[in-house]
Amino acid sequence: MAPTSLSSHAPGLGTALAKRTALVASTTTLLTTHELLTTRDLSLKSDTQKITLGVIFAYIVAIAILWNVPYIRYLLWPFKMLVIAFHEFGHAIACVLTGGKVLSISLDPREGGVTHMQGGRSGLTLPAGYLGSSLIGALLTFCGFNIVASKVASFAVGVCFLLTLWWGRRDWLTIGTVLAAVGLLVGCWFIAHAEALRYVVLFIGVMSSLYSAWDICDDLILRKVNSSDASVFAKRYGGSSQCWGVIWSIISLCFMACGIIAGIAAFPQTRAEQQDDSKHFIPTKF
Repeated sequence: MAPTSLSSHAPGLGTALAKRTALVASTTTLLTTHELLTTRDLSLKSDTQKITLGVIFAYIVAIAILWNVPYIRYLLWPFKMLVIAFHEFGHAIACVLTGGKVLSISLDPREGGVTHMQGGRSGLTLPAGYLGSSLIGALLTFCGFNIVASKVASFAVGVCFLLTLWWGRRDWLTIGTVLAAVGLLVGCWFIAHAEALRYVVLFIGVMSSLYSAWDICDDLILRKVNSSDASVFAKRYGGSSQCWGVIWSIISLCFMACGIIAGIAAFPQTRAEQQDDSKHFIPTKF
């Protein structure tokens, strides 16, 4: 009986072992395939991707220089006002989403901005300025890898601007900044089948991402300005303004890195392919 018992269990063990071996092999194959796909998706397939990365690097260097050189830094002033509008929009949309009411938005010539709110959750509305603008920057950087995606992004940006214009309709600087930005985006639609729009969207995205990190560093770490979103957040929820500034800066840079990686993975098309796609998506004559 014992040998029979053993013989009756032997096929079951063999079958289980075979199944387990097949499962391990299958899992290994899936993991290997996933790794290959991941590597392939993140590889630079076209010269357009390489050019885009080079342009991003050039933007970073140019913004870093212009940001810190006296007098020349005023060349960035229009774009600073633009990303400040994104910053204030972040506060405003977080306020609305958490049950509050936006009373007004204003931008001032000293490159500052303020959003007057009523209600909302301050634990979300305070960091939403920096993190919201950096998230918008990351999405624009992602879209900046492709012409059609940049066209779609321009509509989303237009909606943000219209809301900002509505909340800031009593402030002439806000109105002028928003209208100038809208005019720039519309004009770029008619240059090389909107290829110029791609580079403008990319620049605004990089600027918005870096503005969050550099402004936090400039105000809280180097100048130690007390009146800031981070200082108010620290007073209400603990910690130091410098600590929260560093955390928000790291998150902003992570957003930007994710936008670049996603852009590489999602848009492998060549310049000719992108222009051909653009001709079939709300085409322009030029």
